[in-house]
Formats: sequence, structure tokens, C-alpha cells
Amino acid sequence: MRGRCEPPSRRQGRHDGATPSIQIKEVPEETHAVLRQRAAVAHQSLQEYLLTRLVQEASQRTVDEVLDAAGKRTGGSVGPADAAAQLRTDRARR
Repeated sequence: MRGRCEPPSRRQGRHDGATPSIQIKEVPEETHAVLRQRAAVAHQSLQEYLLTRLVQEASQRTVDEVLDAAGKRTGGSVGPADAAAQLRTDRARR
């Protein structure tokens, strides 16, 4: 698991000084109100709150990313049938 991720400072970004932006249109009013309220509780602007959430989301690998990385690993010496048999034996002991 990766370490705690902090939102990037304004100075980080591309060499030309510009940073990427995301614009989300047609946000339901209720969703917008909930997010505004959560930002206020966190003593953040809506922009700061959403940036923090996006950075946190991007720092967590998805199940597919984990499985893809695991599939690329090499060096295992136990075949699938032996691994399944060992797993069954371990579970039976519990």
C-alpha cells in the first residue's frame, strides 16, 4: 500500500507553470450540496476538498492494477494445483 498522499502544491506541475485541470459538468444539485457541506466541515474550499479526494483516489491502486502487477511477477516455484492443495490444507486446520 502506498504512503499517505498530500495534495500537490501550486508550484508543482509542468515546466510552463500550468497545472492540469478537471472540469465536471452537470453535477446533481444534491451531490454538489453534500460535497460543499463536507468541504466546510473539513475547513476547506470545495476546490481543496475535491483535490484532496482526487489525490487520495489516485494513490490507491485498483484491484485490476494489483492483479495486473501480480500477474507480471516471476519466480514462483509452486504450481497452481499444489498452491490450491496447500490452501485447502491450511483452511482445514482452522
